[in-house]
Amino acid sequence: MFHTCGPNEAMVVSGCGRSPPLLIAGGRVFVFPCIQQIQRISLSTLTLNVKSDKVYTRHGVPISVTGIAQVKIQGQNKEMLAAACQMFMGKSEGEIAQIALETLEGHQRAIIAHLTVEEIYQDRKKFSEQVFKVASSDLVNMGIGVVSYTLKDVHDDQNYLSSLGKARTAQVQRDARIGEAQFKRDAVIKEAHAMQEKISAQYKNEIEMAKAQRDFELKKAAYDVEVNTKKAESEMAYQLQVAKTKQRIEEEKMQVQVVERTQQITLQEQEITRREKELEAKVQKPAEAERYRIERIAEAEKLQLIMEAEAEAEAIRMKGEAEAFAMEAKGRAEAEQMTKKAEAFKEYKEGAMVDMLLEKLPLMAEEISKPLCAAQKVTMVSSGGSEVGAAKLTGEVLEIMTRLPSAVEKLTGVNISQAVSSRMG
Repeated sequence: MFHTCGPNEAMVVSGCGRSPPLLIAGGRVFVFPCIQQIQRISLSTLTLNVKSDKVYTRHGVPISVTGIAQVKIQGQNKEMLAAACQMFMGKSEGEIAQIALETLEGHQRAIIAHLTVEEIYQDRKKFSEQVFKVASSDLVNMGIGVVSYTLKDVHDDQNYLSSLGKARTAQVQRDARIGEAQFKRDAVIKEAHAMQEKISAQYKNEIEMAKAQRDFELKKAAYDVEVNTKKAESEMAYQLQVAKTKQRIEEEKMQVQVVERTQQITLQEQEITRREKELEAKVQKPAEAERYRIERIAEAEKLQLIMEAEAEAEAIRMKGEAEAFAMEAKGRAEAEQMTKKAEAFKEYKEGAMVDMLLEKLPLMAEEISKPLCAAQKVTMVSSGGSEVGAAKLTGEVLEIMTRLPSAVEKLTGVNISQAVSSRMG
């Protein structure tokens, strides 16, 4: 037989062939009658009102705390579902909720005992997180998951919280009065500052207006200067343009004149070319023919002169060779003569030397007397008579002739007188 269940319910099939039991959360299953058994457990969310009355806090102040918790059996987790089936199978939702409520209340009381009233009252989120964390660890072992936990109410019978509220209220009222006084003071100060700023702004505005007026006057003066400058530049530019136009006209006139002059020069050059060609035809061509004829004649004469010069050079060369041969023969003869003289000198010694000197002595005397022979006129200057001067000159000549043998003896080392005597003897 088939059995089905919704998503908020789980089925447990046990019996023959189902060991361990089959757990199905929201689905269907086939169950054999008589040999198998099917049981159901609710997976719906349970809302718990966790209330802890007169629990002493860490400082010994009794307070009452109420929290709201949402719990349910976790069907998606097979292990938690199996644990919940072991603990709550056959129990109603009220019984399951009571077990979960007692567990949450115990953890809530334990956490309240470790905190102060101020911590619980002022930081409710922290208190809720601690209860949620501690309770979840125990309920998980039962297969129950804590979906949420929220602190709903905190109150006491000793007016402790109201006293805290009064103190806070007084503090707030005090702060309000102080704040109002400070606000009034700040308002007065700000009003004074505003007035001062207003006056400063007014003065600044007047200063700015004066500056603006000054800037306006300066800029107007600068603009006037610029306008006048532009006007002057415009007038100068007009005059300059007029001058440039006149200059351009003059340049164009000059260019026209240059063109005319160039055409005249071209015509003159053409006329010169025509005349040159005419001159070339009438004068230059005959002149060139005559010049060519003269050049040919000159070249022929030059060739003739070269040939004559070469012939003359050849004759001179042959003559020179003949003279050189004659001189060579004469030299050989003179050398033989000198050799013989040297042999004779070697044999006769002083006699040969004297003989040579006697031969050369007339030549020496001739050379000595040449200056006197070359003189055309001899003027004798003397304080005495002319005879005395002539006698003196004759004596000087005789003295030179007398000293000549002794000079020869000094040069040659030969006694001329003894040599002549021995030769005559």
